[in-house]
Amino acid sequence: MKLWARWFRIPFWQRVLGAFVLGALAGWAMGDRAGTWLQPLGTLYVQLIRMIATPLVFFAVIHAVSALRGQKSVAALGGRTFLWFAVTAALAVGVGLGTAALTKPGLGVGTLQAASDFKPRQVPGPVQVLLDVVPTNPFAALAEGKMLQVIFFAGLLGFALVKLGDRTARLRTLVGEASEAMIQVTRFVLELTPLGTFGLIAALVGTYGFERLLPLGTFVLTLYLACAVHVVFVYGGLLAAHGLNPLRFFRGAAPGMQVAFVSSSSFASMPVALRSITHNLGVDRDYAAFAVPLGASIKMDGCGAIYPAMTSLFIAQYFGLTLSAPQLFIILLASVLGSFGTAGVPGTAVVMTTVVLSAAGLPLEGLGYLLAIDRVLDMMRTLTNVTGQMLVPVLVAREEGLLDLAVYNRASSNVGLEEEPQPPSPAA
Repeated sequence: MKLWARWFRIPFWQRVLGAFVLGALAGWAMGDRAGTWLQPLGTLYVQLIRMIATPLVFFAVIHAVSALRGQKSVAALGGRTFLWFAVTAALAVGVGLGTAALTKPGLGVGTLQAASDFKPRQVPGPVQVLLDVVPTNPFAALAEGKMLQVIFFAGLLGFALVKLGDRTARLRTLVGEASEAMIQVTRFVLELTPLGTFGLIAALVGTYGFERLLPLGTFVLTLYLACAVHVVFVYGGLLAAHGLNPLRFFRGAAPGMQVAFVSSSSFASMPVALRSITHNLGVDRDYAAFAVPLGASIKMDGCGAIYPAMTSLFIAQYFGLTLSAPQLFIILLASVLGSFGTAGVPGTAVVMTTVVLSAAGLPLEGLGYLLAIDRVLDMMRTLTNVTGQMLVPVLVAREEGLLDLAVYNRASSNVGLEEEPQPPSPAA
């Protein structure tokens, strides 16, 4: 028991970082065998996270919509959230274009061969995307984890509870209790994050092979640099402009960022991100329950903004094309609007890049060159996505008075089994 207690006294981020290092060493030592023996640990963790994601969002959104009726207008909060989604996406496109213009990753890479399994994606039209948000069978949407459909149906139920008032008081109480139960289940699952990190990283290092990175090493480094610049300077600058200490934010958001990096999945990271901004950073839980799942569906600064912008310049440089000012504007507009239009479509990065390349008149075949290294790219893209999905609720909560500054300023980096932080007791 002493060893168990000592383990939980180690800060969460340190446990995950240690597992990351050990996993990389194990993958390097075991080679291909790491994929056979250690990948199941990572797969189990991701399945557990996905298991809790849908019921967590379903009950949390119902509870949030019914609870927010007495605080701030859901429509007003939603509008401000969407505005910041768009602003940060536009800034991300600028960072992607600027970084690629400086490093020129498409020059000097020799002759590339497209991935054998590459096929241009069929992108659904905007009307079809809107129609797909409405579930024909809400139980099927819950079973299949179609998050936008789940949010839509849960939001309708929440508004219905508001409309019915006292007649559904007991049901509102039950939904709130179910939401609390799912939060507790989330705490349990999150304690397995170091184990999952170990398995995922070991399998990646053991089976990937550095030879696949060498021809496109400049592109990989450029993407990582662009994402780092966006996260540190753009996000940090926005936090500072709101009177918030950026270091506190990154400390509190670290668990969500770590899980995003190793899992490469916004939905798998969503329970951790939700827990991080409420438990660690003091965002109102009812607002966060609405904003974070929405962000996991449509807020993709890494996959939907930086990556398509960089890929456009990479392909133009590789084929010796010169992008005109109108084409650059089209890339900006398509990246910002396209991330909303392809919400909920599997393979967001590929779909978004297809949209942007088509809009700018660039050859789609160039995208196939990058698929061989997509797993390594996706780690940093997803970290950027999830960081933005945590940032925007913090900014909006700050603007709307829904941020507990006392919790934010002492930002914990632990999302474990301990209870919610309590405000300090007043001096006697």
